[in-house]
Amino acid sequence: MEGDAAERPPTLLSRLVKGLLLWLYRWKGWRLEGEDFIPPRCVILGAPHTSNWDFVFFLGATHQLGIEPAFMGKHALFKWPLTRFMFDMGGVPVNRSTGGNYVEGLVAEFKRRTRLALVIAPEGTRSATKGWRSGFYHIALGAGVPIVPAWVNHATMRGGIGPALMPSGDFRADMARIAAFYRSVLPGHPRNDGIEANVPREGEADA
Repeated sequence: MEGDAAERPPTLLSRLVKGLLLWLYRWKGWRLEGEDFIPPRCVILGAPHTSNWDFVFFLGATHQLGIEPAFMGKHALFKWPLTRFMFDMGGVPVNRSTGGNYVEGLVAEFKRRTRLALVIAPEGTRSATKGWRSGFYHIALGAGVPIVPAWVNHATMRGGIGPALMPSGDFRADMARIAAFYRSVLPGHPRNDGIEANVPREGEADA
């Protein structure tokens, strides 16, 4: 991972863009509920992922909680002229063409940093899916960091952060606990079924 650029002061353009996104978060009037603490090293689940506004919400929510969120981005996007901007916005470059190695790369990135709150949309798309991708779980398990479920409901303009869950290695059992959380905060949401339906078995790390 090319982490040196991430430690430089952000550019003026990056600060302006982030400031605009945080203003949009406040302007939309989202209400943040749930936990008031996010571990400095964790995998944050962004679900359900149904809108491009999700990025604005999670940026604003983590900023409100004093956390600088990070996200995975295609390594090709970290080339000039976007290099500094992508790192400034919290991007972590991954190369999906190397297969499952990107999971190992992110595990190594966690071990290299003292603070890394990596936001992952386990559905992988805004469209309806039959199941969650499991790469987030293998990243958290390999790095020894907790999974923090987070949610957003654009219909009610509410969102929140759930309690941190340390992965036990029992994929099915841990997914059941995560599913129970989402069903409690978003009862009846059609995306809830995707947490349990056709979830890849442990070992199929296909985030």
